[in-house]
Amino acid sequence: MPYKIPQSVLVVIHTADLQVLLIRRADAAEEFWQSVTGSKDSLDEDLAVTAAREVREETGIDAAAPGCSLRDWGLENVYAIYPQWRHRYAPGVFLNTEHVFGLLVPRDTAVTLNPREHDAYAWKQWHEAADRCFSPSNAEAILWLPRFIQP
Repeated sequence: MPYKIPQSVLVVIHTADLQVLLIRRADAAEEFWQSVTGSKDSLDEDLAVTAAREVREETGIDAAAPGCSLRDWGLENVYAIYPQWRHRYAPGVFLNTEHVFGLLVPRDTAVTLNPREHDAYAWKQWHEAADRCFSPSNAEAILWLPRFIQP
C-alpha cells in the first residue's frame, strides 16, 4: 500500500440554517466525532476533487447534486500527524497540511456511511457540533461557518 500524501481536506458539511453533519470514526477507541476528512490520492489531484471524492466515499453525498455547493474557504491548518496514524505516511513525515472546505447541502440530504470508516452520524447546530469534535482544527473550522454563509 502506498504511503498517504500529507495534504488533506476537511469538509464541513452544513445546511443553510447552520446544521452541521458529524460522523463518528469506527476505528477509534473513544467517541471521535468529526467532519469529512481525507488525503489526496495523487500529488496532482485538485483539492476540490479530493473534497468531493471524500464526501462521496464517507457519506454517500454527491457534492455536485442540485442544491449542493462546495466552497474552498481558503483556510489551511498545518498539524502534527497523530502518532497512531503516522505509520500510514512515509518515514520522516510528521506534518500534514489540511485545506478547509464547506459543503452546503439541502436540509433533507440522505447520508449513507461507509461502515469501514464511520459507524454513526448526527446533525448538530454549528456551536454544538464544534463542541463535539475531537480535533481542535475541526472544531475551529466549524466555528468559522457563520462567516462563510452567504446572505
